[in-house]
Amino acid sequence: MRRHLVLAKPFSLEDEKDSEHTASNVIRKILSLIKTVRPGSDLTNFQLPPQLNLPRSQLQSYGEMVYSFSGKDLLGECSRRDLPIERLKSVVTWNISTLRPVVVGMSPYNPVLGETHHVSNGHINVLTEQVVHHPPVSALHATHEKEKIDVTWCQYFTPKYRGTYVDVEVKGKRIMKLLSRKETYEMDQPRLIMRFLPAPGAHWAGKVKIKCPETDLEAELHLISDSFIERFRGNNNRSIKGKIFQSSSGDKLYDIFGHWDRTVMAKNLKTGKLEVIYNAEENITGLKPPIVKNLKETGKLEVIYNAEENITGLKPPIVKNLKEVMETESGITWSEVSEGILKKEWESAREAKRAVEEKQRESLKQREASGESWIPKHFSVIKKGKDWDCSPLQPTVPRAPLVITKAQEFKNSKLCVDDS
Repeated sequence: MRRHLVLAKPFSLEDEKDSEHTASNVIRKILSLIKTVRPGSDLTNFQLPPQLNLPRSQLQSYGEMVYSFSGKDLLGECSRRDLPIERLKSVVTWNISTLRPVVVGMSPYNPVLGETHHVSNGHINVLTEQVVHHPPVSALHATHEKEKIDVTWCQYFTPKYRGTYVDVEVKGKRIMKLLSRKETYEMDQPRLIMRFLPAPGAHWAGKVKIKCPETDLEAELHLISDSFIERFRGNNNRSIKGKIFQSSSGDKLYDIFGHWDRTVMAKNLKTGKLEVIYNAEENITGLKPPIVKNLKETGKLEVIYNAEENITGLKPPIVKNLKEVMETESGITWSEVSEGILKKEWESAREAKRAVEEKQRESLKQREASGESWIPKHFSVIKKGKDWDCSPLQPTVPRAPLVITKAQEFKNSKLCVDDS
């Protein structure tokens, strides 16, 4: 039996400038597709042609937020700090680093039920699984072997068409446990706005809360939408403002401000000290961090995070042993679709996508005929009213057959193996 796996390169900060998906072409295709859709309609089950799909599953996109970075290990940093306030700042930094650029008008594949994505990067092991199909609920479990950190996400989203834009509400909690510190951090998520008119653009917006009951500390971040004028001028705002404060008293300790795709600063309100807690060029681009020309103008400056170091030059995982990769792996499930998109063979991609979706529909019919319920393999799932809760069945995520290495020099990964 011959299998092959295709993994596309993560979308990095610098790819926005080099993207072949120009806004005008994409918007023209989208407007022709949704001209019969009424404002307020739920687009969860709206079918996109391959020309508007990114060559990756939504599960891969979720996983990349945790395992794909080009700078320092920000997840591990959350537990290394000695003081509770420093740990909370590190959690804030890591949370900001999970924000990634979005290609306006383009979307990953909707994962099929039971699909998985399992990748390791250094001490970080990440496993995602599609646990519910309607609505599309995705579960993520990540563990940091060295620093004893446990991260769980249970995510589902509702895209609504609003006439000139699509509003994607991302629901579900993100929980981080620093096991050696006996601390738990709960985080909610921003919404995604994809605007078509008057100027196209995609950006994160809304309020994010991060709270640790054990330390009586929390943070509140506001991702601010671009104004009509700035978008029309082609400027990219992506500003973020917030604060860190004591939960019980409400006393504010830090002001947070900046841009999530550039730098984010934290100001100690007691000492006046400024810190660069996030610099996107270190995390999601290959660019260098900014240089401080005059420290007297900013106070004592400590560079903690630079986004250009963390989200640029991102590479796809490589395969250590394809025979160890699960049959449900995203890169296998959607391999023919992704290959068609990467080669711009649109009819081939369309047929392959139709085959994946038809296989899922047939599996559903068989389960309904036999009265069988779907049981996820890696998570327990409970519906609480309109909300969902996902818990991993294993305490840690094992090492994956797909890994991120520093020596990677290729854009996309494709491997074939004969299992016969």
